[in-house]
Amino acid sequence: MATLPLGDDKRPITTVLIFAAMDSEALPIVEHFKLSRDDGSLFPLNVPWIRYHGSYKDLNLNVIYPGEDPDFGINSVGTVPASLVTYASIQAIKPDLLINAGTAGGFKVKGACIFDVYLVSDLAFHDRRIPIPGPDRYGVGSRKSFPTPNLVKKLNLKVCKLSTGDSLDMSPQDETCILANDATIVDMEGAALAYVSSLMKVPAIFIKGVSNFVDGEKSITEEFKENLQVTVVAIRDVVVHVVEFVNGKCLSEL
Repeated sequence: MATLPLGDDKRPITTVLIFAAMDSEALPIVEHFKLSRDDGSLFPLNVPWIRYHGSYKDLNLNVIYPGEDPDFGINSVGTVPASLVTYASIQAIKPDLLINAGTAGGFKVKGACIFDVYLVSDLAFHDRRIPIPGPDRYGVGSRKSFPTPNLVKKLNLKVCKLSTGDSLDMSPQDETCILANDATIVDMEGAALAYVSSLMKVPAIFIKGVSNFVDGEKSITEEFKENLQVTVVAIRDVVVHVVEFVNGKCLSEL
């Protein structure tokens, strides 16, 4: 299993990149830190990607999200937009730390509760099935997030494993792979961002709030819609505490 890179872990963290998949996840963070929207010149012409930025204490904060798909007019969720935006942002901003903040589905059977917020320790894919020895491990793509033992202890964060796929629902094949990944929660971008951060040698941590159950009695879609607004506030609150903790520290102190 790959471990996300350490980078120069004795250098103070000065630039933080926060990725969220949807505006509803990003904007509560933007509003709290009073960040300003840029003019779009950071990214290629005509892409819908959005960046807010500003200073907070000793940190240069950047919040990015993919924006609306120009053809369909909805949030550009999923692994492909997440990977593209994060890659371009890392190239342009050169952050010391990447934070992926967003919603996730949780498993009751693994102890997850609605509105729980987790720090993710391990990430893998559940819908890249390549049943050939060797490529099968690549398909799963297991990686560990950047280790933050002091952060976990200070904020008393719950820690779990995350499984990523490009569908909101869960097919029987997905469920089998998710269980094999020993995941407590599932999302639609985490493992893809772990890949990008590993490729670009940028340490990454993942903060995920449970908006719905994937093994509950209610419809996943309806429960997600019902709980979204409260969940994103819970995520924002943890992100704020994480940023406060990160300020003035180097990677080795996390």
